[in-house]
Amino acid sequence: MTTTQPYLDIQNVVKHFGQFTALKQISLAIEKGEFICFLGPSGCGKTTLLRAIAGLDLPSSGHIYQNRQETTFLPPEKRDFGIVFQSYALFPNLTVQENIAIGLKNQGMSNHDALAKVEYWLATIGLPTSGEKYPNQLSGGQQQRVALARALALSPGLLLLDEPLSALDAKVRVHLRDEICNLQRKLGITTIMVTHDQDEALSMADRIVVMNHGVIEQVGTPQEIYQQPATRFVAEFVGCMNFIECSVASDVQLRVAETLLPLPQLTNRELRRGDRFDLAVRPQQIQFVDSYSKTLPVRIIAKEFLGAFFRVDCVLQNDSGAAPIVVDVPVDVVERLNIAIGDIRYIALAQQGLHGFDCQNYAVSDEQAA
Repeated sequence: MTTTQPYLDIQNVVKHFGQFTALKQISLAIEKGEFICFLGPSGCGKTTLLRAIAGLDLPSSGHIYQNRQETTFLPPEKRDFGIVFQSYALFPNLTVQENIAIGLKNQGMSNHDALAKVEYWLATIGLPTSGEKYPNQLSGGQQQRVALARALALSPGLLLLDEPLSALDAKVRVHLRDEICNLQRKLGITTIMVTHDQDEALSMADRIVVMNHGVIEQVGTPQEIYQQPATRFVAEFVGCMNFIECSVASDVQLRVAETLLPLPQLTNRELRRGDRFDLAVRPQQIQFVDSYSKTLPVRIIAKEFLGAFFRVDCVLQNDSGAAPIVVDVPVDVVERLNIAIGDIRYIALAQQGLHGFDCQNYAVSDEQAA
């Protein structure tokens, strides 16, 4: 029986910086042609893991295999990858053409062949007439395209992107992420991108690796990560999530503050009478309704117009000390119901697709569990 080895196989990788452990037993398998995003807050270990794959920071222990060859301790120049940094890292004294060609010439390619390849890549990134310009004559988005072309011109087996879009303004960022996705699909190149921007990860990745404090919290498709968060951290970090403290009053009822609601079906835990937990509810899983029955009374404290919808903040009328509940409401519904700050209104929660997590005050930490 033969098993297919993944294109990139990371096994039990640990990275120490003095007393600090940046990566804790990281294992991950990436298939050829996948677009993977490492997503997480600053300091979670995502860039350290990318640098370990590139050989820029060697792991303290563990193994990394690329295309069935162990690369764990190989120097960067002996690895098969191209990398694009947030800062572009173009040579300011070289033209665009020379920036792209320099790696090709270092590989021994003739001037004629290198020039032909540079012209191909300039056309591919939409800058066919910019070869004679210098980096400072280009916009940030154009410079990042050149950095991308320089990495891809070497025909690497693996493309590494270290927050490549974070220095760009919003409109350029959205446009360039579409271009990167189209190019990646066209080339079929295995790609890993580090980002702290969840919108980027959700829109670009085949799979997302959510990281926190040097460990992988969850690996899954964008839809899985958003709709089926495996941990409270993933639920909090990806998208907007409300956490409503509640308890199971009976086999059919849930208690929130002084209100009894129908017991919902949770995707991630069984409920028993007496259980106390935080109900995780997306803003779009809540509706304002007219009925008093089976609803929560709330007071509106803020209302923000976001184009396609209003984001309405409210607090439980019977528990003013609880965290605000965020509700996303279509514009026409806000206008029809005439929702205003200070109103007492009623909200109904979806009965399916919700999640339950241990109350934050009662959750057992890793350190306590150990």
